[in-house]
Amino acid sequence: MKKNLSIVVAILAYTSVAFSQEDTLVTETTNEEVYEEEFVDSNLIEETFHGTRIISGHSNETLRKGVLEFRVEHRFGDIAGTNGGIQQMFGFDNSSDIRIAFEYGLTDNLMIGIGRSKGTGAPYLSLIDGFAKYKVIKQVRHASPVSITALATTSFSYMKASTDISQVNAFPKWQHRMAYCTQLNIARKFGDRLSMAVIPTLVHRNYVAQDDVNTLFSLGGAARIGLNSKMAVLIEYYHVFANDNFRNSLGNEYYNSLGIAFEWITFGHNFTVNLTNSKGFGETQFITNTFENWTKGQFRLGFCVGRKFESE
Repeated sequence: MKKNLSIVVAILAYTSVAFSQEDTLVTETTNEEVYEEEFVDSNLIEETFHGTRIISGHSNETLRKGVLEFRVEHRFGDIAGTNGGIQQMFGFDNSSDIRIAFEYGLTDNLMIGIGRSKGTGAPYLSLIDGFAKYKVIKQVRHASPVSITALATTSFSYMKASTDISQVNAFPKWQHRMAYCTQLNIARKFGDRLSMAVIPTLVHRNYVAQDDVNTLFSLGGAARIGLNSKMAVLIEYYHVFANDNFRNSLGNEYYNSLGIAFEWITFGHNFTVNLTNSKGFGETQFITNTFENWTKGQFRLGFCVGRKFESE
């Protein structure tokens, strides 16, 4: 009897040890799998730029799937120069342009948007714009050194046509109200504080002034310098490669778009305050229609507020 009892105790003890070892083995395997998964995820570089815009132009970022963003953008008048100064309250008495837009993430890599702008009047008013943006390549450690995002956008002016047929806003045909832009945004995040982007851009306008060119190439550059986890400084510049006919086509000398901004990130909001010589919003406007000179005080204060809504 004692012998049988000893055998039973031995079997139970062996079984207990075996199950204990099996549990330990499973736990160790699970921990290893979790570690590997976290290691893979940590290689993906996210938020090269925090928002989907830099200052005037797009960034490489897209909204996550199911996220709706409501955007309000505003630019005041010239701070200094002949159209600024104390009499204009340094531009606060005037409004260069206003844009309201809704943008939505169809997937984590594909977003669309539609917006309406007041227009600067040089030369267009009453603008509707729409775009689609797709993140082609993501920056991944030891794999892809950069992220690449493709953008396609269009704008349409429904302003009353000018009676002066020599003006580009005379619009002999309805197609003349449209302009298009295609762009590649090539960006890289260097550590936690610095992000940079190179942005080759092609803009096509259906109707231009005499001796002007319909299709223009512009090369943009941008940087984000993080101050802390919630604040950053943004710099953006677009250089247009065109002849003198384009630069004087509207009777005003053309200048390349240059802006600097302060970005403040709060829960659910992205708030940007900027200074730029560009009046209009969107690549089909600020790349082709910037006639203000920084050195003459022809730059303005602007801001953008973006509010995100999660569907899940």
